[in-house]
Amino acid sequence: MTRILREADVERVIDMDAVVGAVAAAMRELGEGKAQNEPRRRAFAPGALLNVMFATYPGGECMGLKAYTVAAGKVRFLVTVFGLDGAMRALIEADKMGAYRTGAASAVAARALLPESSGPLTVALIGSGQQARTQALALSRVLSIGEMRVFSRDPAHREAFASEQSAALGVRVAAASSAEAAVRDADVVVTITTSTEPVLSADWVKVPSLIIGAGSNFPNRTELPADLVTRAQAVVVDQLAVARLESGDLIQAVGSGALAWERVTELGTVMAGGWKVPAEPGITLFESHGLALWDLAAASVVLPKAIEQGLGEEVSLF
Repeated sequence: MTRILREADVERVIDMDAVVGAVAAAMRELGEGKAQNEPRRRAFAPGALLNVMFATYPGGECMGLKAYTVAAGKVRFLVTVFGLDGAMRALIEADKMGAYRTGAASAVAARALLPESSGPLTVALIGSGQQARTQALALSRVLSIGEMRVFSRDPAHREAFASEQSAALGVRVAAASSAEAAVRDADVVVTITTSTEPVLSADWVKVPSLIIGAGSNFPNRTELPADLVTRAQAVVVDQLAVARLESGDLIQAVGSGALAWERVTELGTVMAGGWKVPAEPGITLFESHGLALWDLAAASVVLPKAIEQGLGEEVSLF
């Protein structure tokens, strides 16, 4: 039987700690060569866009794909989960689940790439949309945060975000008056926007710090300037094959001669123990584009909980 889970079902059972743990395990398997992930493919039609991405996750006893369409200002996400025996296990509406897995990946990267810190950290968020909420939630689960600052172009949005997240996370969250005010002296900076041009200046970034570029997955979009990529002591990506296709920040840096792909490390390599935090302090950059493997990791913890609680509906297929 195949279980159909709708957004309301996912929202009732999804848990960030569980998703962070699953994404970490899946990335370790990817680094060890046990899991596989294929980059997103896009097909364009008049006024519409189809995106498809797929992976195998043996540790989660599943394989599958995410397909989503963009048309008339609406995005529709569907994750299809198969067991390792080939049987279709679930069809999951995956907007909420996708936001959680993207936030979880940033948390996994932060935990792996930051040196051990004895004191609370300052986190800056550029962007205050739905994805920024799950970035804040995920980072609050793995880091000791003294202050979180948020900047977005709309003052009302960033003020509302700061008030909402302070209450939700139990962390001081402040609305910054500018991107520079948010970024200056921050230990961790997350960009989660759809900008086509850099949203910060390299001069604002302190050493040491971790910069997470999580908003851009089109080659013609950039959130980070090329000179910041040049300054980075280490450049880590979710998957090199994906970055070569989708990382506007890195593609443009490579095109300008500011970066060579040989300098780039995959997060899976880090998780599998093939990379260590540099002894000398510096800027570490993590480029997050989104992997189908993360969707499967999230599904691997959402689906059992939904079944346990009797959520969704069962249909007979194949």
